[in-house]
Amino acid sequence: MEVQKSSKLKRIQWVALTFLMLAGIVNYLDRSTLSIANHSVSQELGLSASEMGLLLSAFSLAYAFSQLPIGAMLDKFGARVMLGAGMMVWSVAQLAGGFVGSLHQFLVARVFLGIGEAPQFPAGAKVVSEWFAVRERGGPTGIFVASSTIGPALAPPILTVLMLSFGWRMMFVIMGIAGIAVAVGWYIFYRNRNEVELTPSEILYLADGTEDSSDPNANAKLTWHEWKGLFKYRTTWGMLFGFMGVIYMVWLYLTWLPAYLEHERHLSIARTGWVVVIPYIFGTLGMLSSGYIADGLMKRGMAPIRSRKWPICAGLIGAGAFTIPAAYTPSTTMAIVYISLAMAFVNMASGGAWALVSVAIPRRLVASLGSLQNFGGYLGGSLAPLITGVVVDKTHSFVNALLISAAVAFAAALVYMFVVNKPIEGDQAPA
Repeated sequence: MEVQKSSKLKRIQWVALTFLMLAGIVNYLDRSTLSIANHSVSQELGLSASEMGLLLSAFSLAYAFSQLPIGAMLDKFGARVMLGAGMMVWSVAQLAGGFVGSLHQFLVARVFLGIGEAPQFPAGAKVVSEWFAVRERGGPTGIFVASSTIGPALAPPILTVLMLSFGWRMMFVIMGIAGIAVAVGWYIFYRNRNEVELTPSEILYLADGTEDSSDPNANAKLTWHEWKGLFKYRTTWGMLFGFMGVIYMVWLYLTWLPAYLEHERHLSIARTGWVVVIPYIFGTLGMLSSGYIADGLMKRGMAPIRSRKWPICAGLIGAGAFTIPAAYTPSTTMAIVYISLAMAFVNMASGGAWALVSVAIPRRLVASLGSLQNFGGYLGGSLAPLITGVVVDKTHSFVNALLISAAVAFAAALVYMFVVNKPIEGDQAPA
């Protein structure tokens, strides 16, 4: 007999997803501020394209290396404290960006922005694994990860209006204040699973026949030995290197798309602010579809790992395939069409990667695996703005930069296809 979800669990899930979505949108609005203000900042501070690439990469490098400890800290202390503290740090750093006067000062602010934002997506994966049964995790994962496309879709019109109305410095300050407000709300209203008293039927519903129903250590604290042991699995390395290809393309478009439209396609700042929304609408559709596709494949009998892996591979191949004609078409309209389709596919891969985390490992280790995946993703992703800046400086064109991202996406698809095959902790389980 199937156990029904209680009203308390529904309320907890609604609160968790609402705040994860809000936090994610603010997260990506904050990441996008420098991209939107790219031209204004470079002019005021006298920065070249290569120096802007360095500035854009500073965030992702700090974000990447912060992933290594952050997953273990999330599994040890919980999402309530770690995500709340992270939001506060990144919001203060964002606010400080409005007062910088040099490249060095801006680099420091961007580094702390990266450190503060590090818990966001591993925390989301942990929250979903704590408050949703395995059979329903794909949908909520797609919803909270969709903030990574909804945020950039909202960013151009919102941030462009703020920048044109108040200047780029005040835009940074306003966004910093908004993040502080969300951080306070998260800490007040969200609770970790071990902070809530659940009934036996609620525990049974969440366990859903997984390790929680039989493993006495399901709620045990993470140990150093366990965290270090994750590196002995092929699946860990496959997810780490595969996610590099996903985030390389995601980060290239996030950091350079406005500048690409202004310089390569000769659109005005105001028009760019609206045109950039289109690819991110498609990206949101791709992101939202990823979780439901995975859940649908699992319901039809496909094993959990495979139900997540194949949408990732399809997404990466599609993203690379549509980026190539975007690089060569002389038509601005067709470039937007191709980039929009590429965004839909690469974000389907991104959502699938986070859905993969929630089924590839026991619940209490989800944040650790998610953070290792994110470390790989943003280590590779940090190269995208830097390489793009250098290529643009040397060639005065974005063509080669786009072709490089397509090649990286194809390589990442092969990694997922041939390396990610078995769950972690349970190599004898069906893949």
